[in-house]
Amino acid sequence: MDSILLKTPLTFIGFLLITFLIIYFLWPAALVRFGRWAFPKIIGLQVRYAEHNGYRFCYYSRGKPGFQPSILMLHGLGLDKDTWLISVYFLPKNIHVVCLDLPGHGETTCLPGENYTTFDQVKRIHQFVECTGLNRKPFHLVGISMGGMVAGVYAAHYPSEICCLSLMCPTGLNYPKDTDIMKRVKNRKNHDVSLVPSNIQEGVEMFRLGLYYPRMAPKQLLKGLFEDWLPGNNFYKKCYLDIFNDESLYSLQDNMSKIRVPTQVIWGKDDRLVDVSGADVLAKGIPHAQVHLLEKCGHYLPADSPKETSQLLMDFHTSYMKNKKTE
Repeated sequence: MDSILLKTPLTFIGFLLITFLIIYFLWPAALVRFGRWAFPKIIGLQVRYAEHNGYRFCYYSRGKPGFQPSILMLHGLGLDKDTWLISVYFLPKNIHVVCLDLPGHGETTCLPGENYTTFDQVKRIHQFVECTGLNRKPFHLVGISMGGMVAGVYAAHYPSEICCLSLMCPTGLNYPKDTDIMKRVKNRKNHDVSLVPSNIQEGVEMFRLGLYYPRMAPKQLLKGLFEDWLPGNNFYKKCYLDIFNDESLYSLQDNMSKIRVPTQVIWGKDDRLVDVSGADVLAKGIPHAQVHLLEKCGHYLPADSPKETSQLLMDFHTSYMKNKKTE
């Protein structure tokens, strides 16, 4: 009898393991979709929508606006609000956090013919901030990569809405030293979009290029991720061309002198997509900017070093609150 009872749970565990392995190797996209559905719920995030004149924004939200400033987080090109899932896991639950799908990305409206330059995205995000009432009091704005560029320009144009700004390896600068990727971006000819992955294998390689430990991202899960990513490929090419056109290429550098709020810069020392020398540009261009350079960390900070990144964000957030009390 005991042996039968023992075999029953072992058989069930074996069945679950076999099922998992079958899904992992044959249908990795299904596993990724399940994770993207389940993990936000586990950490208390809710999917919400906001509309402005028929344009729909999608975002994650956790908590409610309170005494402490809300945090609005902007992701990079070709990604979505899920960029911040692990980061939010390490943030205190008593702080109101909003992770937005940027224009055209994720579940936010993608309009044919819409422009996605830095300034066009800033306008759209301002519409989101207004229609959700996020700007009823100044908030903490966080952006990574393209989202960092957009966040910086937003802070320059709407200074009264921002209490503090965190820029994580942003684009939009004239870097003293360029990575191979940025050299190709700047030497673009005939609307070259070859840096935008056109198949799953290219997507996997590009994502791993942004990591310090590329093998920490299982290839099967990345395949599943980019299987869902590829249908939006034409939009990402359009967005890429807009973001790196002459108007937007150095948009953060052109506007950083207008940034007046307390600013934090976080960069991975081993960033192979956007060179860490950009941190020095921001330190010189934004008064009293705090700079944090992370060891053994690439471009995708929330993946390479989620706990340390979140702690830096909270330390900065808390220091703003302390300084405000002493004023």
